[in-house]
Amino acid sequence: MAPGRRGVAAAVPLLPRRLAATGAAAGAQPPGSVVRVPWALRVRLQRGAQRRQRGQGEAAAAARPGKLLLRSRRPELSQPRWQTVGRWERPPLVSAGWKHRKARGDYFQLEPSQEAAPALEAPPPAARQGPSFAEMGLQPALLAGLARLSVGRPTAVQRLAIPALRRGRSALCAAETGSGKTLAYLLPLLDGLLSRPAEPLADAAGPASPRGLVVLPSRELAAQVGAVAAALCRPAGLQVRALTGGGAAGGLRRQLRAPPPGAAVLLGTPGALRAALRWRFLALGRLRWVVLDEADALMDESFAEPLEEILAHAPLAAGAPGPAGPDEARTQVVVVGATFPTGLSEMLEKFTDVGRFVTLTTQNLHRLPPHVQQKFVRLKGQDKLPELLQLLKDGPASGRTVLIFCNTASTVNWLGYILDDHKIKHLRLQGQMSAAARAGIFASFQKGDVSVLVCTDLASRGLDTSSVQLVVNYDFPETLQDYLHRVGRVGRVGSKGPGAVVSFVTHRWDVDLVRKIETAARKKSGLPGMDSSINKPTPKGG
Repeated sequence: MAPGRRGVAAAVPLLPRRLAATGAAAGAQPPGSVVRVPWALRVRLQRGAQRRQRGQGEAAAAARPGKLLLRSRRPELSQPRWQTVGRWERPPLVSAGWKHRKARGDYFQLEPSQEAAPALEAPPPAARQGPSFAEMGLQPALLAGLARLSVGRPTAVQRLAIPALRRGRSALCAAETGSGKTLAYLLPLLDGLLSRPAEPLADAAGPASPRGLVVLPSRELAAQVGAVAAALCRPAGLQVRALTGGGAAGGLRRQLRAPPPGAAVLLGTPGALRAALRWRFLALGRLRWVVLDEADALMDESFAEPLEEILAHAPLAAGAPGPAGPDEARTQVVVVGATFPTGLSEMLEKFTDVGRFVTLTTQNLHRLPPHVQQKFVRLKGQDKLPELLQLLKDGPASGRTVLIFCNTASTVNWLGYILDDHKIKHLRLQGQMSAAARAGIFASFQKGDVSVLVCTDLASRGLDTSSVQLVVNYDFPETLQDYLHRVGRVGRVGSKGPGAVVSFVTHRWDVDLVRKIETAARKKSGLPGMDSSINKPTPKGG
């Protein structure tokens, strides 16, 4: 009779060879007898054999020739480029056990899978080489401005956005960091101003009345975009003005009335623009278009109220977006960013018809940059400083430009004092500095006067960091959006190389974000929880 599960009987062939050989040698069993093996032992032996077979299979896979997508300190957890992880699979993660203290010292690294930034990839063969700037129908004066900026062929977001915005539609323009979004919105909107000459102001001594407005979250970004806009506008004879706060009312008046008068394009921060409107130095009745650049930063609680006040002064409701005749007076709204916050559509709905916005998104939106090396190191908090000093040991001497991110202004200041003690020349940039102290700091870093900048996320939004070769997340970012913006400081359009990012992971809540990043990297998918569309209403109570 066949033995039951509890009968613990098994034939001789199921006995391990070592036990069988021993028994035969000792003559313990008479001929024809049956050797019985406990069921629990049988199951344990079978599971052990399965584990050994699985380990051999993983070792064979790891030994298969080919480049790696993810390199781990433990080779069995490395993932080759050719390996595909299904959408519903749960891949083994290096960071799975990083909440345990024994994981300190562990690391993994995402390897670059391509050399050039996705924004510079050639269009599909069916589209030939894609339209050039001239073939898009831009004004000759703007083409001359592009030549001054040494800009060649359009990037992916520029090929997508310029034709759509030239048709006059209000739009959400969402693209990865460092992809050329500034030119993507400036070129078509300036082209619209040139195609419709402005009527002379009735009162030249009255408030400034620009026809184009760009709202930006920081004075550094306003200065950078202002320099690009000025280079484009100079051949066309258009005037550009930047308006930043930090001073008294007289300072704002002087900025707006500085010669030459009658600026067509105004760039400003929310606080400065609101103050100018309240003091009646500025009027927005002639606006043809308004741009909200770095929309997620503008939706911060410190900017939300000034931004709503600015939009309330603009003639948005009378110029609802959509197809129109050539003589229609309206204000075109363009919202630009790499990530978008919840609540954006609700805020815009107060002033314009968001349902008629066109959404322009690139294929690599919300994806980790495939051309940038990204390393994650699990550390104790007290080990971060030695690791950072080791990274900086040869960096400045070799001319490598380094950006070090901290989560708070106090950490920026503290780390700056430590670098001073180690005789490492650096600059600091954080939002609690006075306007006078911040003036020129980032410009000096861009020029290469100093090769190390310690900063908060103030420097992670929109700023041109094409000279940066290394980003160090001394404090791990608090959100996935912040991580995308920080990693986007390297490998930008115009950069000499793809660069690298090193992130120190110290807290248990940091590990939760790292697991999401590692999972997205292994599945070659976008980061979770980020929606690029503002047309979808936020769920009630969400």
